[in-house]
Amino acid sequence: MAADWLGSVVSINCGVMLGIYQGEVSSVDHASQTISLKQPYRNGVRCPVPEVTFSAMDIKELKFLDIQNTVNKTSAEQGCAPETSVISAGHPMQSNKATNSTNENSRSSTAPITILRRAPTGSSNSRGTTHGTQRRSGVRNGFAGGSVRSKDDECFGEGTDEGLDTDFDFEANLALFDKAAVFSKIDGIKGHKAQHHSTQTEQKPQSYRHDENILERKPVIYRQIKVPQHGGKEYCTDSGLVVPSIPYELHKRLLGAAERWGLTVERRLETIGVCASQMALSLLGGPNRLTPKNVHQRPTVVLLCGPHIQGAQGVSCGRHLANHEVEVIVFLPNFVKMQELVTSEVSLYSRTSGLQVSSIKELPASPVDLVIHCLDSHENPLMREQSWYQSAADWANRNRAPVLSIDPPANEGAQAVEAKWALSLGLPLPLAENESRLYLCDIGIPKLVFQEVGISYHSPFGCKFVIPLHPA
Repeated sequence: MAADWLGSVVSINCGVMLGIYQGEVSSVDHASQTISLKQPYRNGVRCPVPEVTFSAMDIKELKFLDIQNTVNKTSAEQGCAPETSVISAGHPMQSNKATNSTNENSRSSTAPITILRRAPTGSSNSRGTTHGTQRRSGVRNGFAGGSVRSKDDECFGEGTDEGLDTDFDFEANLALFDKAAVFSKIDGIKGHKAQHHSTQTEQKPQSYRHDENILERKPVIYRQIKVPQHGGKEYCTDSGLVVPSIPYELHKRLLGAAERWGLTVERRLETIGVCASQMALSLLGGPNRLTPKNVHQRPTVVLLCGPHIQGAQGVSCGRHLANHEVEVIVFLPNFVKMQELVTSEVSLYSRTSGLQVSSIKELPASPVDLVIHCLDSHENPLMREQSWYQSAADWANRNRAPVLSIDPPANEGAQAVEAKWALSLGLPLPLAENESRLYLCDIGIPKLVFQEVGISYHSPFGCKFVIPLHPA
């Protein structure tokens, strides 16, 4: 029997002082009660000696780690799967069948060594069939060595509780794993791959994570607009871009260059009307107020317009507001002769549901939702001295509605109408210091048209057509 265990890999627990050894069984001596291991490991470290011999008195526990060859030998000799054997420290190896009946009475003072031997995969079914049938038939016939088997044994056969008390030795099995050798092998594979792909590293693009920027980041240039003639004031957008102001003469030359390239006054009026109406709709409450379920609370807007291009811009804005179901009232005095642009805009506005009045007495006495101021003219500042202008300005100041000023002129004097918001076109003019919040409108002037008048231009609007400006 001793020769059957030669070549098996075992784990021997010799207590806390001596430690745990693993190795291959090289010899077993029944006479001296010793066992020898070759190529031994102590607590996971290779021993410096090639062979170690253990006495049975020092062995606390013995486990077989690799018993495939032993199981094959035993199964071939006995014709069935081997069963669990118990070896007590200080006693020779004995068969489990021989010591099964006297196991409880013949235990020594030292802890027994439990050796778990499992059958090969191919013989598991035959064992369960053969032994399970023999055990069950023995119980039914009343001969089982004087002992009655439990129902579990009748159902599942023998060995149901024999290996439950044996814990798996994680520490001992982990010690058999040579981490240094495995990691050195992995490093060798990585080094070989790195050497193999060294010629392709320069050609292969660098990979990025999902949260990394693919493009190289360049410094942000906030001063992207440069003008030949500075207006004296600078503004900045919400993103920090600097927008300089320009004098009215340069602004006039810019609009004239745009007209020569096809951006006519009529097209500019339409663009200004759309942008100004969008801003007015936002100031009125936007989707929170202009809904089909809110027909009884339509906002009322009054536009104060003069007989000039700024007045035509106001009439265009009123037409778009009326198309969005806003109650619009346009104030425009009766003049014997007005510009053709103003006449055409008024004619188009008359086809809407909006009202047009020429007297201040016809304007609402109660506060309205919004007043749009288009009375001032860039070309004729003396228009402020006329009676109709002063009457309209007084009405706007008495009415407690907020005021939006479209295309206000650049002047150093006090404003006739106190506006809460001001909307400039293209590039801002150097407006007077007041409490108005300045906004900028994109009227569609191409970049090369700016360059034609000496302006280095990059659009500050982003995804919007109307943006707020703040003092720089």
